[in-house]
Amino acid sequence: MKKFNIPLFYRSNLITGIKKMREKKDPRKKDYTPTLIDFGPVVFLIARHFGFCYGVENAIEISYRAIEENPDKRIFLLSEMIHNPEVNNDLQSRGVRFIMKTSGEQLIDWNEFNSEDIVIVPAFGTSVEIQDKLKKLGIEVTKYDTTCPFVEKVWNRAATLGKSGFSIVVHGKYMHEETIATFSHSKENAPTVVVRNLEESMLLGKVIIGEYTKEDFFKLFEDKHSANFNPEKDLERIGVVNQTTMLASETEEISQYLKNVLIQKHGKENIKYHFADTRDTLCYATHDNQRATLALLENHADLAIVVGGYNSSNTSHIVELCEEKLPTYFISSADNILSKNSILHWDFHHHKELKTENFIPEKEKIRIILTSGASCPDAIVEAVLLKILSFYENSKSVEEIKSRLI
Repeated sequence: MKKFNIPLFYRSNLITGIKKMREKKDPRKKDYTPTLIDFGPVVFLIARHFGFCYGVENAIEISYRAIEENPDKRIFLLSEMIHNPEVNNDLQSRGVRFIMKTSGEQLIDWNEFNSEDIVIVPAFGTSVEIQDKLKKLGIEVTKYDTTCPFVEKVWNRAATLGKSGFSIVVHGKYMHEETIATFSHSKENAPTVVVRNLEESMLLGKVIIGEYTKEDFFKLFEDKHSANFNPEKDLERIGVVNQTTMLASETEEISQYLKNVLIQKHGKENIKYHFADTRDTLCYATHDNQRATLALLENHADLAIVVGGYNSSNTSHIVELCEEKLPTYFISSADNILSKNSILHWDFHHHKELKTENFIPEKEKIRIILTSGASCPDAIVEAVLLKILSFYENSKSVEEIKSRLI
């Protein structure tokens, strides 16, 4: 796999070293068991896969290259390059300005741009409409397009299916930049509808088998379908694609459910005509991170710490998996750990920050699961580990541990 040129300050001594060690021992990624690091009073269980994925490293390399290659030009990002505050803040500190918020709210009017400006497309991609707007402004769209290749793979598959007569069901969060972009590209070639979860897919299933009417569809999926969508015709043949950071298992569950609905309606012998197999569009990095998280949870631990941007979809899904098993704290950096007894963490269910006291139990030996989202630098994960170690005077040094592990 390609190696990217990203700033060294995003790497780290121990965490990056562990990743390289695991990759060397297991190049085919068949072993999902965690790495156990015993510092004495604290044992960390480090996930087999976490942190920067291919798409994120690609985006970081392109973004910093854009800064290096254009010292005398204005440089803009359509919105956050990835969902990590440290990375976005560093880009802004180097003069990069954001055109929009992740919500879509415009920060800089389009009338302020000229053809000499540099615009970086974020890793989530962007809509056809914004691509066209940039082209009309005379701005080069493709030179610094950091769209993740696996997101583009979804777009290409949706286009191919559309040209073959299939409609597209997108599994994603409606207001997420990637879902907005995927929907925009998909509807260019196919009738498209977005579902948030299995529950909404079941409502769609009722439309397919006729339990709900056409009118019901338009009420249930208002603003979630392409123009001129005809549920009576356009749900006869479908393929399911996803926002790549969603739970892969949930996408597979939705796909299987809708496939079974179509089997019920059209018969098993006709299913290949009515349902497209799109399993090969699932993002490998999201899948690996989620499988590694499940492997982590097979081990005993006292708590889990998941590091990442609070608006990171893939990170929230890792938190969701961990929460089912043990106390879990979703933090953005080591600064959230106020002391051995106090931590500020994000409740993504209610979109608010919480403060929890005595989050580390008083025990002779503590076992802590440590992982992160796909947009979180190794350096931030290591800083969290070091912050916790600082509370224990008799812990082994990082260099001692590293010499044994790597």
